[in-house]
Amino acid sequence: MRWSTYRTADGDEQVGLWRGDVLHPVRGASSLLELIARERLASTAEQVGEAVDPDTVTLLPPIPRPPSIRDFMAFEEHVVTASAAIGLEVDPLWYSQPVFYFTNPASLRGPHAEVAVPPGSQALDYELEIAAVIGREGRDVAPADAAAHIAGYVLFCDWSARDLQGAEMKLNLGPAKGKDFASSCGPWMVTPDELVASAAMAASVNDRPYSAGRLDALYWSFAQMIAYASRGTRVVPGDLIGSGTVGTGCILELSRVHGGDAYPWLRPGDRVHLEAEGLGAIDAPIVPGTDPIPLKEA
Repeated sequence: MRWSTYRTADGDEQVGLWRGDVLHPVRGASSLLELIARERLASTAEQVGEAVDPDTVTLLPPIPRPPSIRDFMAFEEHVVTASAAIGLEVDPLWYSQPVFYFTNPASLRGPHAEVAVPPGSQALDYELEIAAVIGREGRDVAPADAAAHIAGYVLFCDWSARDLQGAEMKLNLGPAKGKDFASSCGPWMVTPDELVASAAMAASVNDRPYSAGRLDALYWSFAQMIAYASRGTRVVPGDLIGSGTVGTGCILELSRVHGGDAYPWLRPGDRVHLEAEGLGAIDAPIVPGTDPIPLKEA
């Protein structure tokens, strides 16, 4: 099943279920998160209304307000190439434990929403990812039990301001302002039975092919990521567990291999198209941002 959240022309937020290319509102559903938390996806799948034209509504993130977003770095090719791009080698520790950071749930946006260049950045990048949606609360979850805690999967983009990220991480914290301005998600959540294990993933900028990879290139599985995320704490319904960037899935990698002239940073007027087999597509226009407000007088 494919589940979406959308906003009508009247401003109402509605849960929708796709049947083929047709979107149907789900009667009596206050939110997709509520259906997931109460384990009601299967029981409400038949409670749908008359089809709506997807072109007349605004698709939101399937979980518009997730409790948390943990974004991992689980594809080896990305780790190796991205590390080299900033003059580092992969720490051997990465091969013995996964690593993630928390990003900003308040900055999550739908698959077609604009992305503004963050204040002060000249190095905006996309990151092509897939995220698992937690469906059942758990603590100290074993990898063998993690599948029971997954409600579905979504296409995910972790937008990155590489210059801001690089500067702030010299201070041994972050990423923070290099990441927290925007993440994109959607257009739908697929239930685990519909995820293609070897799902093809691709990205283009202004219709020019950029990235290509596959989900089965993961070094750390979603089960292992969830087990690590829940160690000593809880994962709760609606939490997003990002895979991190697939190999070649960002400009940082591509410019490292092919040069910055061939793969320049994103600029206002660009359009970024990300897709994954079975998970739909994110199609985001890049727009100008604001200037940073000085923190201290010169």
